[in-house]
Amino acid sequence: MAAQKPAPVSRRLRTLPQLIFASRWLQLPLYLGLILAQCVYVFHFWVELVHLIEAAMGDKTALQAIFTSVGITGEAATGGKLSETTIMLVVLGLIDVVMISNLLIMVIVGGYETFVSRMDLEGHPDQPEWLSHVNASVLKVKLATAIIGISSIHLLKTFINADALSDRVLIAQTVIHVAFLFSALAIAWTDRILSAPPSAHH
Repeated sequence: MAAQKPAPVSRRLRTLPQLIFASRWLQLPLYLGLILAQCVYVFHFWVELVHLIEAAMGDKTALQAIFTSVGITGEAATGGKLSETTIMLVVLGLIDVVMISNLLIMVIVGGYETFVSRMDLEGHPDQPEWLSHVNASVLKVKLATAIIGISSIHLLKTFINADALSDRVLIAQTVIHVAFLFSALAIAWTDRILSAPPSAHH
């Protein structure tokens, strides 16, 4: 008796995994949206930088805009002077924008390379060093590290401007930063355990 041919149902079902795999392109608008968010951060950076330069040259309107952005109120704001503390707060704010922008680039480039499609950047002189060995675990650890850096900048700004903030705010931001730190350590520790080679059996 001749063997029966396999039913063609399995071949038809292959369209389902193909559709599921093609659904990764639905993430493309998300990454394009993050690029637009990057543009907003670039605009915000230059607005703050222009305000700082104008305030240093004596522009009262720019000075009030800086006081508002860094949270300086009361007599310190009405004094009309650009102090070293105010300059430091503004510069830390600019550094904060740069670090968040770096985080966006990490998510956009690393996420697209990992979850959507290869960029074929091998041999390109501007290829990021970390992109050559990026995967979901590495990207997760790098994002956690970047978030700690951003939180550190926020915490430093809080300590510098401590006189204008309540003790509750200071304690809360410190606790949040410590929570970020422990979360990053836990992520790195978990990733190390999962990626460790199994021990040889004797």
